[in-house]
This record gives sequence, structure tokens and C-alpha cells, in this order.
Amino acid sequence: MRVVRLRAPGGPEQLAVEEADRPQPGPGEALVRVHAAAITRGELDWPVDRLPAIPSYELSGVVEEVGPGVAGVAAGDEVFALTPYDRDGVAADYTAVPAEHLVAKPRALGHAESAAIPLPALSAWQGLFDHGRLGAGERVLIHGAAGSVGGYAVQFARAAGAHVIGTASAASLDLVLALGAHEAVDAATRFEDAVEPVDVVFDTAGGERLRRSFAVLGAGGRLISVAEEPPDGGVYFIVEPNRDQLTSIARLVDAGELRRPSIDVFPLASAREAFARSVEPRRPGKVVLAVAGIHPDGT
Repeated sequence: MRVVRLRAPGGPEQLAVEEADRPQPGPGEALVRVHAAAITRGELDWPVDRLPAIPSYELSGVVEEVGPGVAGVAAGDEVFALTPYDRDGVAADYTAVPAEHLVAKPRALGHAESAAIPLPALSAWQGLFDHGRLGAGERVLIHGAAGSVGGYAVQFARAAGAHVIGTASAASLDLVLALGAHEAVDAATRFEDAVEPVDVVFDTAGGERLRRSFAVLGAGGRLISVAEEPPDGGVYFIVEPNRDQLTSIARLVDAGELRRPSIDVFPLASAREAFARSVEPRRPGKVVLAVAGIHPDGT
């Protein structure tokens, strides 16, 4: 089978598409025929202490077989997942992953779009609700509201009954409002002069916006960042696989309550080009590797 490997620290030029034996699922694992694998900006820096390594930690595909002790997942199931970061990723024809992380993929989407959902959507969910404890009637400021994570955060927060304010570039303000924000603020301006106090700041951008965010927090306010360590008193977190949360997200997709993800699709053989595309500045949406059964339009 084909597999993408990062052979040395560095950028996309260190990637190679190689041949390897098909893995066997161990206890508690499922072997998945990967149809699509999504890429996250900067992820080639994650496994530098265990090279060579396979990148990409989001997949959509079909279960080929299951190992001993697996329940709730069977051969032939169409699934998607965020996989653990402490093992090889899924940029390959086949991958063996813990079955506990696999969720029935959204019926309304193809494999390429489904693969683009788990990491940004779970990041938004966990940032708002697990760490930010956002509730109905509260006010939330979302930095980077037009990005992959921020866009889901806007939609989840609006659905939860919060008053949603998003910062983004001037060119993206209409998109932020279309996603459901009540207010959209140009990130190039002093948002602290334009925004009334909020209960939660959810930051996906980092930098100066994050450092200035305490100025808009009301009493008891919470500052959460998925981009970088915030100043004292804030919370930084790394998203984790969560089967129950991803199941809820898939249901929202199938109910038509979440916007379809924006994706660029590259064939697996063009992994270097795909990873180079993923780190381009101001690139919208997610980059996805088409591994099997993906048409040119990503379905």
C-alpha cells in the first residue's frame, strides 16, 4: 500500500510517498480503508521526536476489518475520526486506529468534506463548552471567526443561544455574519473599543489580539485559546478525540445546521504540494488528501 512519511524535520520537502505493508488491527483497533485524510497547518512539527512518521490525523473512510474486542464498529461501516497524536497518522491507503474514536460519517457529505471536519469542529466545541463553559444568554467574542475553527465556533455558539461577536479581516466580515454572528469586527481595528464586555473570549488567532483580550472580559469572564499560551489567567488547550462530541457534530451536519466545509483536494501522490498549500498565508478552508474513491469535486 502507499503511505506518506515525514523522513526528517522540516517542511513538505521532507515528505515521501512510499510502499509499505498493510497494517493489521490489534486488540481494540479497526483497519480503515482511508478515502480522505485532512491536513492541519503546522502539523509536520508535531512528530519530530519520533521520525519517520506518517502525518494527518483526520480521516474519512470505510472499515475493512476489526481486531479483537471491538464492538460498535463493523466491516463496511463508513466512518470519520480525529485520531491520537501520539502515534502515526492516517495519510495512507490503510490505517489501524483505535475503534473507540470512529464515528459514522455524515450521510450528507462525501469523504473529502467529512475528513475536513473533526479537528476544527472538535476544537471549537471543546474550546467553547468544555473549557469556556459557554451558556445560553452569555456573550462570546471569537477571534479568527472566519477560519476553520472560528467558523465552527460561531455556528456552535449561536446554536447554544449565546450572543456572538467575531473578529476577522475586513474581507471576511460578511462571511462571519453569514455563519451566524450577531456582530463582526474588523481585526485590524481596536476591537476593545468596539465590543461591550463579554463572558468568554475564544481565540483561534493568537498574537496581539489574544494579548489585548482581557480588556473585554467582564467579571468572571473566561479567556480560552487554541492558538497559543494566553497571558496569566487564560487557558490554552490541545484538542482531543471525543467520540460522543463528534457524533453530535455529525448529527448537526446531517440536520443541515452546519455549513459545508471549504476544502482543497489533492491526490495522495501530491502530498508535498498539498502540505505546501496548507501553510500558505490567508488560505481559506482545509486541505484534504484524496486517497481512494474521491471524485475531482471532493465527493
